[in-house]
Amino acid sequence: MPLLLLFVITPVLEMWLLIEVGGRIGAPLTIGLVLLTAMVGLALLKRQGFSTLTRANQRMEQGQIPAEEMITGLFLAIGGALLLTPGFVTDAIGFACLLPGIRELLMGKLIKKMLSQGQFQSSFHFRSYNADGSMTDVDGEIIEGEFTRADRPELEVQDKKPEDTQ
Repeated sequence: MPLLLLFVITPVLEMWLLIEVGGRIGAPLTIGLVLLTAMVGLALLKRQGFSTLTRANQRMEQGQIPAEEMITGLFLAIGGALLLTPGFVTDAIGFACLLPGIRELLMGKLIKKMLSQGQFQSSFHFRSYNADGSMTDVDGEIIEGEFTRADRPELEVQDKKPEDTQ
């Protein structure tokens, strides 16, 4: 059903709405209105995109994963694509993806839906390599520490600073 909605019903709805608006205000004004929404949307996309990119860079410099910024970037890309598509319905959805308050509301609903469907997991899963080279998933706590491989001492990692090697 979602693909049917996306590729059949949306273009038909867009054509109908463009014809209706064109019949009321005229074709030149309708075309001008479609172009105006595209230009305003692109300006908003540019501003929001740079802001999101700056926040993502700051988070990465702090050693954090910019997960929220990545989701925001996805919404901005979808919104920008919809604003470039001629029509008023796609413009409305595109602006909803670009306006911060509405976008955050949509992001919250999307994340809540994904959490309820189990598409996100609450813990991280790590892989461990067995002696035979196979992998095993490991759940649980990571404990930092040092170790020495008694069976293969050549694999032991030495913490040496560049000045120590001279």
